[in-house]
Amino acid sequence: MKRIGTSVPGLLLGVMCAHAAATATPQDLEAALRKEVEGASEQVRTWRRDFHAHPELSNRETRTAGVVAEVLGDLGLEVRTGIAHTGVVGVLRGGAGAGPTVALRADMDALPVTEAVDLPFASKVRTTYLDREVGVMHACGHDAHTAILLGAARALAARKDDLPGTVLFVFQPAEEGAPPGERGGARLMVEEGVFDEPFPDAILGLHVVPQYEAGQIAVVSGGAMAGSDRLSILVRGRQTHAAYPWLGVDPITAAARVVLALQAIPARRVDTRRPSVVSIGAIHGGVRGNIIPDEVELTGTIRHTHPPMQAALHQLVEETAQKAAESAGATAEVKIGIGYPVTFNDPALTERVSPALERAAGSGGLVPGLLRTGAEDFAFFSRVVPGVYFWLGIRPPGTPEEEAAPNHSPHFRIDETALPLGVRALVLATADLLTGGITGP
Repeated sequence: MKRIGTSVPGLLLGVMCAHAAATATPQDLEAALRKEVEGASEQVRTWRRDFHAHPELSNRETRTAGVVAEVLGDLGLEVRTGIAHTGVVGVLRGGAGAGPTVALRADMDALPVTEAVDLPFASKVRTTYLDREVGVMHACGHDAHTAILLGAARALAARKDDLPGTVLFVFQPAEEGAPPGERGGARLMVEEGVFDEPFPDAILGLHVVPQYEAGQIAVVSGGAMAGSDRLSILVRGRQTHAAYPWLGVDPITAAARVVLALQAIPARRVDTRRPSVVSIGAIHGGVRGNIIPDEVELTGTIRHTHPPMQAALHQLVEETAQKAAESAGATAEVKIGIGYPVTFNDPALTERVSPALERAAGSGGLVPGLLRTGAEDFAFFSRVVPGVYFWLGIRPPGTPEEEAAPNHSPHFRIDETALPLGVRALVLATADLLTGGITGP
C-alpha cells in the first residue's frame, strides 16, 4: 500500500507555523504536562486494573470500548464508536491555532489464556473460543496500553488550550487477530475510514515487554517488528494397521521430516543477517495408537523482517515441505495466508521523537532497541501514515530477564511503576510534534 500521509518534513513545516500561534513556550507546556501526567497516575493504574479484571477477546471488546468512550466523552473529546466493530476514536482539537494532526494508538483485546498470576484483580473470566471453554486474560498487556492512552488523553485534554493542531486517540480492537470468519483490527479500521477526517501526519504506539526493565524505553529506526504469515501443511499418506506400516504410507513420520526440514530454512537457506522464523505450532493427526492415519495437518507461522525476502521464503517453505514429504512416499499440500506486514518506524520521525522519549525516561532510560520477530498490526497504520512504535519496559528492576514471564504467558505480569512513563512518553512526544517543541534531551 502506498504511503499517503504527510511527509515528516511537511509535518515539521506545519509545526513551525503552529508554534507561532501557541500561547505557552514548549518548556512551560512540558512542565505543565508532566504535572498532569503525575496527577493522572493513580487513575491510570485504576483503569488498568479494571481492564485486567474484565478482559475481552478480539472483536468482543464491548465493555472496554464502552468505558473508553465514556472517559473520552467526559474529557470533552469528540467520540466516534463502532469502527471495525468495537473500535473507538477520540478527537482532541487544540485551542492554540492550526497545526499538525498526531494519532496515538492502543489495542484493547485480550487472549484465550487462563491467568496463573495471584493478583487481587486477576481475571476470573471464562468464555467459549473455537467451541472450547477457555479462560480470558490480558496476557499481552493491552490493558496497560488502553489505560496509558486514556491517561495521555486526560493529560493532553487538560492543556488543550495550549496545543495547536489535533490529536486522535485510536483504541483498536482485534490486534491479536479476528476470530475465524470475521475481519477486524487495524486494517479494517483503515478501510472503514478511521483517518478520513482529519488525516494524521504521524502516528505513535507502544507495547509493554519484559525484555526491558520498568523505567526503560526502547526504539529502533526502520524495521521494528516482523511480518507474519499463516502456514498450513496437509501431509497425505495411506492409512493402514500400525503393525504393518509397509502396507500404507505413514504421514506422521513424513510430517516429522517436514518439521525438521523446515527448521533448516532460516539457518541455512536465507540470509541470516535478516532474521526469519518458520515455526510449527500445532500438529493434528490420528485417532488411535494402532492405526496409521491417512493425513496429518501442520499449522504454524512464517516471519520475515525484510519485505523483499517474503516471496522467496514462501517458495522455500513450499518446496521443502513437498520434497520432504515425497522422500517418505507422502505428499504435502502447502497453504500460506498473508498476515501482518513488517512494522516500519519512519527514520525521520523516529529521529524527531527520540529526544522527547529520552526526556520522558530520564538519564539512561532510552535504550537501543532490537528488531523483534513478533508481529504487530500497527503495521497497517504505519503503511499509510508515518509511524513510530516503541517498547515500554515492565520487568521489575533487578529481575533477570529469564525470570520474567513473556507476553502471552499465563504468568505474564506488569510492574505498574512503568505506567506513568508510558503516559509521559506519548504526551511529551505528541506535544513536541504539535508545537515544534524542545529539540534536545
